[in-house]
Amino acid sequence: MHKAFRRFRPLLWLLLAVLALPAQGQSSRSLQEPGYRYYEIGDLDAPRAARTEPAMMLMGGGEWVPAAFAWWLERAGHGRVVILRASGGDELQERLYRDIGGVSTVQTLVFDSRRAADDPNVLQVVAAADAIFIAGGDQSRYIRFWKGTALNDALNAHVRAGRPIAGTSAGLAILGGYSYGALDGGSITSDRALQDPMGSAVTLDNDFLTMPYLSNVVTDTHFGKRDRLGRLIVFVARAARESGRPDMVGIGVDEDTALCVEADGRGRVFSNDDGYAWLVMPRHTADRLRDGEPLDFHAIPVTGVGSASRLHLDGFRVDDPAFQITADIRDGALELQPR
Repeated sequence: MHKAFRRFRPLLWLLLAVLALPAQGQSSRSLQEPGYRYYEIGDLDAPRAARTEPAMMLMGGGEWVPAAFAWWLERAGHGRVVILRASGGDELQERLYRDIGGVSTVQTLVFDSRRAADDPNVLQVVAAADAIFIAGGDQSRYIRFWKGTALNDALNAHVRAGRPIAGTSAGLAILGGYSYGALDGGSITSDRALQDPMGSAVTLDNDFLTMPYLSNVVTDTHFGKRDRLGRLIVFVARAARESGRPDMVGIGVDEDTALCVEADGRGRVFSNDDGYAWLVMPRHTADRLRDGEPLDFHAIPVTGVGSASRLHLDGFRVDDPAFQITADIRDGALELQPR
């Protein structure tokens, strides 16, 4: 338990009784500390999960998908979940604990500076997590606040230990080996990225989080609704140039949709409204990628992963694809053709 709570526990229990907050051993608490806010709900004295499995839940933003959470929490042993975010409050933990259910405790850390990412109390909370959920918001804050810190190391250690991790929207954007960091303060559109792929607004980041099967992957979110195929192709082209790897891959996930990945790299899609994960796999470099010029990038295979499909990340194969198209970009104009 967070050490600071031992001192405040009697007062907090009195307040809980007066306000008629949850009974039967279930409590809700919060704490403000330099650099972060902390919230908890549930029974922190409950034992940790007896068993967890490696698992990734890659959510495209929008509404949560209950079936995906059920899959993920089963692999977390229905134990303790820690939510990490850089804006907002305790509303996500309330929803996870009360509406989704199936967890013993949910703790939330809301960061407002880099200082908190080296705080021993923060690291203690993260180390005790059976599963970690990275919320949406502004991914540039995650990069600025966490990269190169003790928390960065703790997140990678969590995954190496075989414990589940998840990210939605901005939380998914940072899980790829390369990620769009939005470090220019905005969110670039496909049209702008295609016309100026080497411009300063295309801010890619790497050497941050290390996820299984995603070392050569750029992730993107809110995909179909915000027309992000063009910009993901730009991200892949740039990442291939910067890494020297022609095998860079893009994975975009629609809103209200989650791609859930097992320990062996098999992924399946859960969606509230027939959304997809989009696999962009050129296997060759861009035909023209130069400063001040629009992108030329020809014959890019794009595959849709639907609820009946299976994506194998150990080779990026798709069984029963929902669709297969070819993207062709000439002078920054994107055209799609069926395959």
